Amino acid sequence: MKEGLEKLERLLSQADITEIMINGTKATFIEIKGIKHKIDVIFTEEDIKDIIEEYFNKAGKPISYYNPYGDIALPDGSRVNLITYPLARCGTSITIRKFDKTIKNLDDLVKKKTLNEKMAQFLIACIKGKINILFSGPTGCGKTTTLEMLSYHIPEQERVITIEDTAELVLHHQNLVQMETRPPDKDGRGEVTLRDLIRNALRMRPDRIIVGEVRGPEALDMIQAMSTGHRGALAVIHANSPQEVTRRLETLILSSGIKLSTEEIRRMIGNTLDIIVQQDRFPDGVRRITHISEVRGIDEYGEIAVQDLWIFRVEGKTPDGKIKGSFRTVMRNYPRFHAEFQRLGLLDEKIYVDDFIFRSQTA
Repeated sequence: MKEGLEKLERLLSQADITEIMINGTKATFIEIKGIKHKIDVIFTEEDIKDIIEEYFNKAGKPISYYNPYGDIALPDGSRVNLITYPLARCGTSITIRKFDKTIKNLDDLVKKKTLNEKMAQFLIACIKGKINILFSGPTGCGKTTTLEMLSYHIPEQERVITIEDTAELVLHHQNLVQMETRPPDKDGRGEVTLRDLIRNALRMRPDRIIVGEVRGPEALDMIQAMSTGHRGALAVIHANSPQEVTRRLETLILSSGIKLSTEEIRRMIGNTLDIIVQQDRFPDGVRRITHISEVRGIDEYGEIAVQDLWIFRVEGKTPDGKIKGSFRTVMRNYPRFHAEFQRLGLLDEKIYVDDFIFRSQTA
């Protein structure tokens, strides 16, 4: 194995490293438990060429003057981003977000304090009840991992279609079709967008559509799919709060050029989207779900109504810098789908506003 690949493989093999950041030939940083550290390993220009050849060119995503940056996913789900000089002034830079191999199911996320047991049971019930869910948060907060762990609870008989810019979702499902966008060639031809793939997915007899990240006009196609019988859709979006998710969706749908008023777009979102799972990475390195919120249609002022069901409340810090806090049930009303969940047998018979317990059933 070439020297550059050996250096990288040694870093990839260390389980405690969650991110690798190669800043050209000048410096390399790693992240362990949410804290970044500079290390002595330096990647030469020859090393970086070897990495491009091994990971990008062999994956059919060559890096060139016309394609100076790109993303690929490693077999374990780790994501690799690369951008070349001179766009990266320090030299060709590589960022690898590693897939945490210690997380194998939702129970592991509970142990890592990403959420509590009742929240996990609620989200499992939402998956089984085919509730439309958006996972929101900043880059690196763990929202894709949460989605993946919940996907284990999708019934095996369902056909799952995933749609991503870079195929990084690792789903262990028998009836699975993974689709990935394609950039245009140097002549500007052959591009396949997320919108193209969502439209095609609707012709593939999907039981469940999962969109890796919504960040453009494909938001319209996703919402329309949700509202035309394709329930149980899951998607990821970047936003800082559940309220910001709805506003961002409005903006993205408007960017599609559709001739609808703001009121009509809000009504479409409010009547289609069900749950927003907001996640964040805290200064102590722990990734936590800060809100599970329900979209409840349109309020009396014409705004999209959002009700928090659970929140994470920060209560202070320990002497070693760890965040102290607790997950709180704060719902004022039962979710709109509460009666339907009872009918489907997804709820325990005893339900309390401050003790919202869902039955964990096998698929």
